[in-house]
Amino acid sequence: MNGRELDRSIWRLAGPAFLTLTAEPLYLLVDTAVVGRIGGDALASLAVASTILLTSTGVLIFLTFGTAATVARLRGAGHAEQAAEQSVQGMWLGLACGLAAAALLAVLGVPLTSWLSPDASVAEGARTYLYISLLGVPAVCVTMAGTGALRGHVDARTPLVVTVVANLVNLAIEIPLVLGLGWGLAGSAAGTVLVQWGAAATYLFVVVRRYGAGLERRRPDRAALGHHLRIGRDLFVRTVALRAAFLAMTAQAGRRGAEALSAYQVALQWWVFLTFLLDGLEAAAQSLVGMALGAGDEVLARRTASRVLAWSAACGLVLGLATVVARNGIAGLFTDDPAVVALVTTSLVWVGVAQPLNGLASSLDGVLVGAGDQRFLAAAMVGSLSVLVLAGATLSWAGTGLWGVWLALIVFMASRVVFLGARFRTSAWHRTGAVA
Repeated sequence: MNGRELDRSIWRLAGPAFLTLTAEPLYLLVDTAVVGRIGGDALASLAVASTILLTSTGVLIFLTFGTAATVARLRGAGHAEQAAEQSVQGMWLGLACGLAAAALLAVLGVPLTSWLSPDASVAEGARTYLYISLLGVPAVCVTMAGTGALRGHVDARTPLVVTVVANLVNLAIEIPLVLGLGWGLAGSAAGTVLVQWGAAATYLFVVVRRYGAGLERRRPDRAALGHHLRIGRDLFVRTVALRAAFLAMTAQAGRRGAEALSAYQVALQWWVFLTFLLDGLEAAAQSLVGMALGAGDEVLARRTASRVLAWSAACGLVLGLATVVARNGIAGLFTDDPAVVALVTTSLVWVGVAQPLNGLASSLDGVLVGAGDQRFLAAAMVGSLSVLVLAGATLSWAGTGLWGVWLALIVFMASRVVFLGARFRTSAWHRTGAVA
């Protein structure tokens, strides 16, 4: 396969995945834009609640990553029936994880919102949004597993269609609920929950009908679920460390006042949005590297990985420059509070600078996930979290403003690129066969 053919294979997956992977952050991005018209306190409340939700569903990303890598490897090794079985079992696991996560957050909601915001009114608004949103958490987890299953089968178009339709419906529902009927944060959350369940039902229908119709084992299977959990264990540790980093920085922003927290919310949602765009290339790396190693082709796996990394660095640079150039317009989309707009505008410069590192880190993650190198990923992320804690504590002690939070996050991303890049340069991740 020459370079052009390889690029076409990458972009056939990465192109549609750009939008598919932004489903959950796009929901919250729409929520941020609509809620920002209510006022600064409502936006700060959304910052707290959305951080908790993204952290909680984010630590379960192994539902997507693990399912995609497992299915891709099985397909590469020629085991189509086993790939179909793992697709269905991944969605059962998604439902179970979503129910467990919602129950846990129902218990921890009060202390978490109070910790993230010392302001009582902001914390109360955050709890309103959070507790309604918990009804949609199981749906989000089913969608994550369904996305991974289709990605493993090299189907990026179906998730794209579901994502586009879901977000258009979300916007159509949310504006009248929040601004028309005046339901505020409660209306924003309720509209998003309805759309999340619609998307989950669609994924379930497509996966079961297309790949699970002829299977003997369509009900939950202990052995298959155990396989998913073993793969997900290290990815869970890796993701907990990643989410802990952003959770800690949200707390740091909250200590700098409500205006700083509101600005951080807007800029962070833009960062998350860009990350999920860049994760389209990570998705391509997971599937294509997994299939190549499943088929025993180490040379193709490394060539694919190298091409993905080159595209990721270039895309990160373009997105970063676009963010810096358009920072004033972006800030105005989400709030009309002059003080918050000023902080958002400055924050978006830091966000833009971080994007080339962000792209490289995401794609290196994708390569190693596809290779089944989850244990190293977990250890590397814990190491990067340690770097962030040290940087954040130092900058906080120095009395920096909101810019200190962004600098600490950039140091964190740089450490990820260093750790993962060092692993990529070796051949330790070249594990071939149907099982990593």
